Amino acid sequence: MERTAGPDGGRRDRDGEGRARNARPRDGLGRPLPYGAEGVPRQPEGVARTPAQTVAEAQALLDGGRPFHAHEVFEDAWKAGPEEERALWRGLAQLAVGLTHAARGNTTGGARLLRRGAAGAEEWAALSGRPNPYGLDLAGTVSWARDLAGSVEADGPPVDAAARAPRLRGR
Repeated sequence: MERTAGPDGGRRDRDGEGRARNARPRDGLGRPLPYGAEGVPRQPEGVARTPAQTVAEAQALLDGGRPFHAHEVFEDAWKAGPEEERALWRGLAQLAVGLTHAARGNTTGGARLLRRGAAGAEEWAALSGRPNPYGLDLAGTVSWARDLAGSVEADGPPVDAAARAPRLRGR
């Protein structure tokens, strides 16, 4: 990663192919930290995982209070998985981002993304006829997301991301 001048003359982080990439360290909720600060390890992008690996890795990150990083894992599955499963993984990524926003203190964004992800996962399950793909408890996850969205709106954020993490395969 190197810092080069962007079109506006400002310095930007770029990968080896010249694409803009933010190399700043991040905290556990994905917020950028100053250069030189110690952050948490970032999830590598574009990793090919089996669905079981995706669910296991995302659950471990959620349990560790790192929903932003779980979102990155779901996003890899969304972008690289079979077309017929993209809505499932997109919905799960939105749930993780909703939890991220709720943990960061963003009531509106957190609740909105939790509900959007819940609706997407629920719709995918209904259309696919697969309510429990890869051992996922989609009904339980959807219920968790809607309950958390209501709680965030009623009680206010921030929430403890690890304490409020979903159990993707049920309790």
